[in-house]
Amino acid sequence: MLYVIGLGLSDEKDITVRGLEAVKGSARVYLEAYTSILGVGKDRLEAFYGKEIVIADRDMVETESDAILHNADKEDVSFLVVGDPFGATTHADLLLRAEALNIPSTVIHNASVMNACGAVGLALYNFGQTVSIPFFTDSWRPDSWLERVRENAALGLHTLCLLDIKVKEQSEENLARGRKIFEPPRYMSVPTALTQLLSLLEEESAPSSSTSSSSESTPTPPPATSLDPNTTLAISLSRVGDPSQTFVSGTLAELAQLPESAFGGPLHSFVIVGRRFHALERDFAVRWAVSKESWTKVSNEVYKVRD
Repeated sequence: MLYVIGLGLSDEKDITVRGLEAVKGSARVYLEAYTSILGVGKDRLEAFYGKEIVIADRDMVETESDAILHNADKEDVSFLVVGDPFGATTHADLLLRAEALNIPSTVIHNASVMNACGAVGLALYNFGQTVSIPFFTDSWRPDSWLERVRENAALGLHTLCLLDIKVKEQSEENLARGRKIFEPPRYMSVPTALTQLLSLLEEESAPSSSTSSSSESTPTPPPATSLDPNTTLAISLSRVGDPSQTFVSGTLAELAQLPESAFGGPLHSFVIVGRRFHALERDFAVRWAVSKESWTKVSNEVYKVRD
């Protein structure tokens, strides 16, 4: 039997009782270690589970899955995933490969940032598409995720933005030369993500800067899809589910001015607040606001929140 087991979000004790029983009964245990990370190391997991754990990097999972599935039709094998097993499509692919080999499988679910993000007080049924923001490079600045954010904004829905992590990655030079030399792990911070987002918005607005209207009519709030940094609310999340979890709320512009230390340790993510915004959500999240006055003003005047 192949067990695909969610570990939750924080440490070795977040595993479910059912998941722990499956691990203890397995001949081999693998830990997927590239789509997310726990707040504790492999040694803590091994001590608590009473099992030796094999780290499964991207290359092993995506190109050497036969090694993971070896003899899984005759003995139990556990594949551990931070968060919930279906937080990444890679794990669905592993289950399909097991089925093709007539290996039975069982999925044991757990908490994930996809539902734990509700801790900031936003209603989960008001979330739209989740996006992943990758690190920009000198020659690669992908922006397709921004269209997903705008689609959500047009419907008034919140957007959960997951931030890139780089684990066991090679530089372009080492990759080209076939050298198995890996870069140090990198975890995108909220300031880095906001800098990238604001740079894209600035590039879009530049061509239209010379076409401003001469009308002296009373200005109206910009549309939600413009993602105006001064009138778009957001909430950052770090280490969700851990005792050290940290939330910060404010406009995109306010959050962008804060130092990285204000957001807590990795992993980071953030939510862009949609205009389908309720007074209860406003009042829950104001507790972490950079400026409570600004948060309430934008909520009431731009988002049209009513008590």
